[in-house]
Amino acid sequence: MRVVRWAGERDDVRGVALVGSWARGSAGVDSDVDIVILTDAPSLYLEFDDWAAELDVAGFIGLRNWGALTERRAITSTNIEVEFGITTPAWASVDPVDDGTRRVVRDGIRILYDPAGSLDRLVRVCTLSP
Repeated sequence: MRVVRWAGERDDVRGVALVGSWARGSAGVDSDVDIVILTDAPSLYLEFDDWAAELDVAGFIGLRNWGALTERRAITSTNIEVEFGITTPAWASVDPVDDGTRRVVRDGIRILYDPAGSLDRLVRVCTLSP
Protein backbone atom coordinates (compact mmCIF):
# COMPACT_ATOMS: atom_id res chain seq x y z
CA MET A 1 0.00 0.00 0.00
CA ARG A 2 1.38 3.38 -1.06
CA VAL A 3 0.72 5.19 2.24
CA VAL A 4 2.53 2.51 4.26
CA ARG A 5 5.65 2.78 2.12
CA TRP A 6 5.43 6.58 2.26
CA ALA A 7 5.12 6.58 6.07
CA GLY A 8 8.06 4.23 6.48
CA GLU A 9 10.28 6.62 4.52
CA ARG A 10 9.47 9.65 6.71
CA ASP A 11 11.42 10.19 9.93
CA ASP A 12 8.65 12.23 11.57
CA VAL A 13 5.69 9.88 10.97
CA ARG A 14 4.86 7.77 14.03
CA GLY A 15 1.66 6.13 12.84
CA VAL A 16 -0.97 5.95 10.11
CA ALA A 17 -4.49 4.57 10.35
CA LEU A 18 -7.44 4.21 8.03
CA VAL A 19 -10.59 5.26 9.89
CA GLY A 20 -14.30 5.58 9.19
CA SER A 21 -16.36 3.74 6.61
CA TRP A 22 -13.45 2.21 4.69
CA ALA A 23 -11.94 0.85 7.92
CA ARG A 24 -15.18 -0.75 9.05
CA GLY A 25 -16.02 -2.12 5.59
CA SER A 26 -19.13 -0.06 4.94
CA ALA A 27 -17.87 2.42 2.35
CA GLY A 28 -20.06 3.22 -0.62
CA VAL A 29 -19.13 4.48 -4.07
CA ASP A 30 -19.25 8.09 -2.86
CA SER A 31 -17.38 7.53 0.43
CA ASP A 32 -14.25 9.51 1.06
CA VAL A 33 -11.10 7.91 2.47
CA ASP A 34 -10.16 8.98 6.00
CA ILE A 35 -6.52 8.65 7.03
CA VAL A 36 -5.02 9.72 10.36
CA ILE A 37 -1.33 10.62 10.33
CA LEU A 38 0.55 10.81 13.64
CA THR A 39 3.59 13.03 13.20
CA ASP A 40 6.17 14.85 15.27
CA ALA A 41 5.98 17.72 12.76
CA PRO A 42 2.32 18.57 11.98
CA SER A 43 3.27 21.90 10.41
CA LEU A 44 5.00 20.06 7.54
CA TYR A 45 1.61 18.62 6.56
CA LEU A 46 -0.56 21.62 7.39
CA GLU A 47 1.53 24.41 5.89
CA PHE A 48 3.08 22.65 2.89
CA ASP A 49 1.74 20.48 0.07
CA ASP A 50 4.84 18.77 -1.35
CA TRP A 51 4.46 15.69 0.90
CA ALA A 52 1.21 14.70 -0.77
CA ALA A 53 2.47 14.17 -4.31
CA GLU A 54 3.67 10.67 -3.44
CA LEU A 55 0.13 9.85 -2.30
CA ASP A 56 -1.45 10.81 -5.66
CA VAL A 57 -2.97 14.03 -4.28
CA ALA A 58 -3.85 16.42 -7.10
CA GLY A 59 -4.83 19.24 -4.77
CA PHE A 60 -6.22 20.27 -1.40
CA ILE A 61 -9.82 21.42 -1.14
CA GLY A 62 -10.40 22.10 2.54
CA LEU A 63 -9.02 22.52 6.04
CA ARG A 64 -10.88 21.98 9.31
CA ASN A 65 -9.70 21.94 12.90
CA TRP A 66 -11.17 19.26 15.17
CA GLY A 67 -9.20 20.17 18.29
CA ALA A 68 -6.46 17.59 18.66
CA LEU A 69 -6.55 16.81 14.94
CA THR A 70 -6.62 19.02 11.86
CA GLU A 71 -8.24 17.68 8.72
CA ARG A 72 -6.86 18.44 5.28
CA ARG A 73 -9.31 17.40 2.61
CA ALA A 74 -7.71 16.47 -0.69
CA ILE A 75 -8.64 15.16 -4.10
CA THR A 76 -6.58 12.53 -5.90
CA SER A 77 -5.82 12.39 -9.60
CA THR A 78 -8.64 9.83 -9.90
CA ASN A 79 -11.17 12.13 -8.14
CA ILE A 80 -11.22 10.28 -4.85
CA GLU A 81 -11.64 12.54 -1.83
CA VAL A 82 -9.24 11.87 1.00
CA GLU A 83 -9.37 13.41 4.46
CA PHE A 84 -5.94 13.46 6.04
CA GLY A 85 -6.23 13.90 9.79
CA ILE A 86 -2.94 15.46 10.84
CA THR A 87 -2.07 15.18 14.51
CA THR A 88 0.73 14.48 16.95
CA PRO A 89 1.41 11.11 18.58
CA ALA A 90 -0.41 12.46 21.67
CA TRP A 91 -3.68 11.78 19.78
CA ALA A 92 -3.08 8.09 20.50
CA SER A 93 -2.46 8.63 24.22
CA VAL A 94 -4.23 6.15 26.47
CA ASP A 95 -3.72 8.06 29.72
CA PRO A 96 -6.48 9.16 29.36
CA VAL A 97 -8.04 8.58 25.92
CA ASP A 98 -9.56 11.76 24.48
CA ASP A 99 -13.33 11.42 23.96
CA GLY A 100 -13.08 12.45 20.29
CA THR A 101 -10.29 9.97 19.67
CA ARG A 102 -12.33 7.23 21.33
CA ARG A 103 -15.28 7.98 19.00
CA VAL A 104 -13.03 7.80 15.93
CA VAL A 105 -11.54 4.47 17.04
CA ARG A 106 -14.90 2.94 17.90
CA ASP A 107 -16.34 4.10 14.58
CA GLY A 108 -13.77 1.99 12.73
CA ILE A 109 -10.00 1.89 12.52
CA ARG A 110 -7.50 -0.16 10.57
CA ILE A 111 -3.89 0.36 11.57
CA LEU A 112 -1.64 0.76 8.54
CA TYR A 113 1.67 1.82 10.08
CA ASP A 114 2.48 1.63 13.78
CA PRO A 115 6.17 0.91 14.46
CA ALA A 116 5.99 1.77 18.19
CA GLY A 117 2.61 0.12 18.81
CA SER A 118 0.87 3.27 20.05
CA LEU A 119 -2.15 2.84 17.77
CA ASP A 120 -2.43 -0.81 18.76
CA ARG A 121 -2.48 0.19 22.46
CA LEU A 122 -5.11 2.82 21.73
CA VAL A 123 -7.37 0.32 19.97
CA ARG A 124 -7.04 -2.21 22.79
CA VAL A 125 -7.88 0.40 25.45
CA CYS A 126 -10.86 1.75 23.47
CA THR A 127 -12.33 -1.70 22.90
CA LEU A 128 -11.84 -2.84 26.50
CA SER A 129 -13.18 0.24 28.26
CA PRO A 130 -16.77 1.57 28.32
